[in-house]
Amino acid sequence: MNPNSMTPVDWAKRPILEKYADFTGRAPRAEYWWYVLGLIIAFVVLSIIEGILGIKGMVFGVYGPLTCLLWLATIVPGIAVGVRRLHDTSRSGWWILLPIVPYALAMILGGPAIMAGGLGAGLGIAALFLFVGFICAIVLLVFMVLPGSPGENRYGPNPYGDGPEAAVAAE
Repeated sequence: MNPNSMTPVDWAKRPILEKYADFTGRAPRAEYWWYVLGLIIAFVVLSIIEGILGIKGMVFGVYGPLTCLLWLATIVPGIAVGVRRLHDTSRSGWWILLPIVPYALAMILGGPAIMAGGLGAGLGIAALFLFVGFICAIVLLVFMVLPGSPGENRYGPNPYGDGPEAAVAAE
């Protein structure tokens, strides 16, 4: 399918139907952000349905079973499209882990300190790493918003192709 003639719905469903676990290549901003918007809409709709059916909060007291199933079904394509989006900006896909590392350290280092009775120190360590994780999430968001590198990069050709139409579509 020609990327320059795709509709927003085509972009939103492409990570699930065409590139489910494809971590290679590049994903333009349109593919990533239409997918994210589609997921947000799907989660809101399922949350409303779960509220109507009275099954909201069945999993961990917060989530319903339908939203958990949607999350499980979309975790792989979500990571894959994020990695491809980073590739489009000439960055390694490993940057996707940037906010996860501080959050994991907060649990690993802060948790035992709290359990050992050092509530103040444990919470301080956890809060510090959570703050760093928040900053890292903002950095990752900026990477996702930046335009893709023009022309071919080490991860593949420009997803919009070459020529004047590609320059207009990438802006």
